[in-house]
Amino acid sequence: MNNLIFLKLGGSLITDKDQVRSARFQLISQLAGEIRQALDQQPNLKLLIGHGSGSFGHYSSNHHKTIEGVQNPYQWLGFTQVWKDARDLNQIMIEALFKANLPIIAFPPSAWVVTDNRQILQTFNSPLTSALDSGLIPVIQGDVIFDQRLGGTILSTEDLFFFLAANLHPRRILLAGIEPGVWESFPDRNHLILKITPGSLQQLDKAISGSSSIDVTGGMQKKVATMLELLAFQPDLKISIFSGLQPGALSSALTGEFPGTTLCNQ
Repeated sequence: MNNLIFLKLGGSLITDKDQVRSARFQLISQLAGEIRQALDQQPNLKLLIGHGSGSFGHYSSNHHKTIEGVQNPYQWLGFTQVWKDARDLNQIMIEALFKANLPIIAFPPSAWVVTDNRQILQTFNSPLTSALDSGLIPVIQGDVIFDQRLGGTILSTEDLFFFLAANLHPRRILLAGIEPGVWESFPDRNHLILKITPGSLQQLDKAISGSSSIDVTGGMQKKVATMLELLAFQPDLKISIFSGLQPGALSSALTGEFPGTTLCNQ
């Protein structure tokens, strides 16, 4: 699937992460339209779309500490609350993407992934592969996960991309958020890093901060580290971290441009 692109629409982009359960409906509709535009320009493009939980799942997960494990009845009730919040945002995304006439189908990770101490242990992703082979667009999201050691936990979209990339071999991964790329200093935002390689990460690591809002899965620092680790297994992969706020930026990225910060091996 050398024409396959993984696209993440970040939680900071599709929600206001500083206001609980606050979806950006107009922007979500715009982004869905840009995906439709890109597919109209390049009909052979294959897509897998993932999205974050933003001000839906992150708030309830932070309250219940779900990522740390789920054991007692109160924690399991919290587990279901986090699932419900993530599911509600997923439904908003599904409605917008479907309205844009995109052939999408949802694959909630809680139904096909099992972990052991947050490491993916088992999956049943053949239906997802069948969807791609049939010209459909699978949609996944950061989600609660059943874990053999912790009881329950959470996996981010980047965690899921990391695993799926080993099986599906995308040629590009696009991570669209609200920042125009990775800043060398945050929140000062006075120098944008145009390219990051595995060799340059060590000197940049202290400069790249996490997130300015609640983000239980690690923010920018974890995002960059996870994606660079992936490059060790797929050296030809190129990853773009960019802002989806500017009209046209997403469609341009999908059709071949490299906005924001590029993560690559050279």
